[in-house]
Amino acid sequence: MNLTILGTSHIAKQSVNEIKNFIETHKPDVVAVELDLQRAAALMQEQKNKVSIADILQIGLKGYIFVKIGQIVQEKLGKMVGVAPGSDMKTAMNLARKEKLDLAFIDQPIRITLKNFSKKLTWRERFRFLGEMIKGLLFPKKQMRDMGLNNFDLSKVPAEEVIEKLVGQMKKKYPSVYKTLISDRNKYMVRALVKLMRKHPDKKILAVVGAGHKKGMEALLLKVDVVN
Repeated sequence: MNLTILGTSHIAKQSVNEIKNFIETHKPDVVAVELDLQRAAALMQEQKNKVSIADILQIGLKGYIFVKIGQIVQEKLGKMVGVAPGSDMKTAMNLARKEKLDLAFIDQPIRITLKNFSKKLTWRERFRFLGEMIKGLLFPKKQMRDMGLNNFDLSKVPAEEVIEKLVGQMKKKYPSVYKTLISDRNKYMVRALVKLMRKHPDKKILAVVGAGHKKGMEALLLKVDVVN
């Protein structure tokens, strides 16, 4: 199988360096990124998507609020480490174009993901999330310790055991969020990669995805017969 999945952090300088080193050293033919066309265009143009009332009605209010909270958190963390959110994906796209490599967008359209998020988020998960946000604001150090992140370094990709722990916590505490944001997208991206591998069986493919997706995608790929 001529496929390598590189798990990244969207605000880690380490991820940017790993992408550069991999492309320079291994010279893949295709670079696949965890983006859809809409998110890729916004990232390359460094624009924040303007959201209308019609857009909110389409994706759902819960999906819209989730995105806004996520953007605020990522921007604050990015400023702390001096790396703009999405630098890993932007680096992969820029290098693919510079080296004249094929570029593939393998993620599920963001509107579908957010619409599903809005539909499936339960009241129990909403209250739990609100409670954890309040605890995080009032007792940030204790919250980090409880999550096993007391020595967390934002400039680096989390260790595999830390990623597994965080994904496991999400699956247990927020099952619908896990399904919508992790599990369903893993399946979508694996289907896209299998299609790429079948279309280009002799080409080397680098897939750049968030570290929380890597293990799940690799497990799904083991079950797939790429040849047929």
